Amino acid sequence: MDHIKQIEAFVNSATRGSLSAAAQLEGITPAVIGRRLDALEARLGVKLLLRSTRKLSLTFEGQAFLEDCQRILNDLANAEAAVSLGGIRASGHLKVSAPAGFGRRHVAPQVAAFMLANPDITVRLDLTDRLVDLLNEGVDCAVRIGEMADSSLASNKLGEMHRVVVASPAYLAAHHVPRTPAELATHNCLSLGQQRGWALRQTPGGEVANIKVSGTFECNDGAVLHAWALAGKGLAWRSMWEVGDDLRHGLLVSVLDDYAAPAVGIYAVFPQRRHLPLRVRLFIDQLKITFGNPRYWGLCGETRASPEAG
Repeated sequence: MDHIKQIEAFVNSATRGSLSAAAQLEGITPAVIGRRLDALEARLGVKLLLRSTRKLSLTFEGQAFLEDCQRILNDLANAEAAVSLGGIRASGHLKVSAPAGFGRRHVAPQVAAFMLANPDITVRLDLTDRLVDLLNEGVDCAVRIGEMADSSLASNKLGEMHRVVVASPAYLAAHHVPRTPAELATHNCLSLGQQRGWALRQTPGGEVANIKVSGTFECNDGAVLHAWALAGKGLAWRSMWEVGDDLRHGLLVSVLDDYAAPAVGIYAVFPQRRHLPLRVRLFIDQLKITFGNPRYWGLCGETRASPEAG
């Protein structure tokens, strides 16, 4: 029990930004929070938080530990809820937010399946590319891709997303297949808005760098770039959530796979709560089962260009 209290003190302090805010949340004094943090750091033998009179900041070890602690506390709350609720069916209204393109293609079908399995729940799905304020807009759960900027929110990792350089077989038949990122300079690259660089490794397994690209086609809508790539207009740097099906069916081919940057996380984020409502927990669990499976994204068996092609 002392260990759980220490972890709660750490998570609340890190996400709320101060010992006093964490103490207020738990209904105790800041001194008690401080003692719990001291005990946790002493037990682990590492410094997790840098404390000053003005602010708290996470150490490198603290940042890595925070996500695991949030997951542990969330799993514990879910286990307690499952036992206490027993056979009670989830009900009520669920408000979900997701990026427009990703949500239309991948979250909306999950919502439909979720409602079919939970007929007592109503769902509102808001699709937008702006950063939604969950607390002020009454959002129960948001799906986000990439690093989490708002530490006041709890998060649950659902899976990982890769980005790949793709082109149509027709384009690659008419042009040489790039073997290194440097060869992108000789290709027509489809740019998203003012984007002039793609994040790729400089060497296989090496550091990621912004590789400058150029071309005759530019648009601020990713769906249009996708369509241009299918039409053979050039190379595009797209997410697997968008092009996975096209790779499987041979409509697009991936190149420079050995130079791809590391995957980014797909997260469900939600307001900090001691007990997550059953309807939210069940929806997140469903997303985790689906998005956590690499085969869902076409990572097993995607179509690659032969180095000798073109």
